[in-house]
Amino acid sequence: MMRAFPVIIWIIAMPLLSMAQRKDSLTIRNGELYLKDSIPKKDTAVHKISESKKPDTLAKHKHSPRKAAIYSAILPGLGQIYNKKYWKVPIVYAAVGIPAGLFIYNKNWYDRTRYALAIVANNTTDPDSLSRIHSRLRPLVDLKAEGSLLNYRNEFRKNMDYSILFGLLFWGLNVVDATVDAHLKGFDITDDISLKIKPAILSGGTATGISFVFTFGENRPKTLPSLR
Repeated sequence: MMRAFPVIIWIIAMPLLSMAQRKDSLTIRNGELYLKDSIPKKDTAVHKISESKKPDTLAKHKHSPRKAAIYSAILPGLGQIYNKKYWKVPIVYAAVGIPAGLFIYNKNWYDRTRYALAIVANNTTDPDSLSRIHSRLRPLVDLKAEGSLLNYRNEFRKNMDYSILFGLLFWGLNVVDATVDAHLKGFDITDDISLKIKPAILSGGTATGISFVFTFGENRPKTLPSLR
């Protein structure tokens, strides 16, 4: 009987020792229970956290002001389409198209008056040459009004120069507009803005004043509850 007693004690102690060993192999991390062998490595956890906090904006296509400027320089209105400001396209076409139309109109009349002036200056009487004169200029040619034809020609040439100048101006404004719109695509226009007025010491402590502190977006400072 005495020989069997240590065996009985060993049989009872074995489960207790295994439970104690199992208990020691457990640990708590971040409020969760882990086996020591199954604890995630620190590098892996940091990698997962960094991936979860990766901004979605990096994965998105970045809006390029340079592309908007190049597109508008190549073809007016194309930069506005790239910026998805479709309502501006008719305005751009009108701003650039009107000077272009005025240039063509004045160029045609410049050529007509120059031809009529050449007929008068050369005193041409060839019927074929006279038939090419525009009907609105024919009375001036018949009257040999060389001065009037010269004034008309100079006026049409001046209008051509103005048309080119305004066309280039509006073309440049079209590029500037597309570039500014592209820059404003990533501009924060949040309404989350706060203003704080704080006392301040100025001029090395010799004067006092007040300072205005503006806070934008997520950097809004936390306010303390009022004490009563």
